[in-house]
Amino acid sequence: MIKRQIIKTADGSKTLYLPEMDEQYHSVNGAITESNYVFIEKGYLFHKSKTPTIFEVGFGTGLNCLLTAVLAEKNKRPTTFFTIEKFPLDEDLIQKLNYGKIISEEARVLFKEIHNSEWNKTIQISKHFSLFKLNSDLTQNGLEIIDNFDIVYFDAFGPDKQAEMWKPEIFRKIFRKCSPGCVFVTYSAKGEVRRQLAASGYKMERLPGPPGKIHMLRGIK
Repeated sequence: MIKRQIIKTADGSKTLYLPEMDEQYHSVNGAITESNYVFIEKGYLFHKSKTPTIFEVGFGTGLNCLLTAVLAEKNKRPTTFFTIEKFPLDEDLIQKLNYGKIISEEARVLFKEIHNSEWNKTIQISKHFSLFKLNSDLTQNGLEIIDNFDIVYFDAFGPDKQAEMWKPEIFRKIFRKCSPGCVFVTYSAKGEVRRQLAASGYKMERLPGPPGKIHMLRGIK
């Protein structure tokens, strides 16, 4: 069994810590702050599609999914969200996460719907947000059920902790499924990651990072 611990980050939002990997699910400088900046501002809001399809690597706590769902409803922007996760969280840990309490009552309701939704099936979470949670290992999954996504949230654990998720074949697999103009965002700014993404076909740019990080990466197909 994977041992996970709840910790509070600098903006008051909680995340999870994995002792065996010495790794957090989000930045200790602010879980919501980091997700909003890297994935929402630099990804979801940057892409101009009126009906975007998103692919997320690493569902984790569901925070990126929640923030996207909140904005999809607020902006009346129909959004399709595919996410892959090998190790879903237990219900007791989900209950201890405080994102809804910090963000809004609407977010609290959406967070519950997101986590209660069935895996491996398309679920209409709200009027403008549909979700498919894929319980699988990306290194073994060919992503046959997913095509033409507009935005990629690459939120695996860091390259030094989960190297198999940052290999060229993973990036090429994702690139082939992207629509023209697809936006790929990740919190990592490592030179090797940037080079491998560029070799996969993305036009890469290094952007200022969220609190606690100097840079992040964004790629465009």
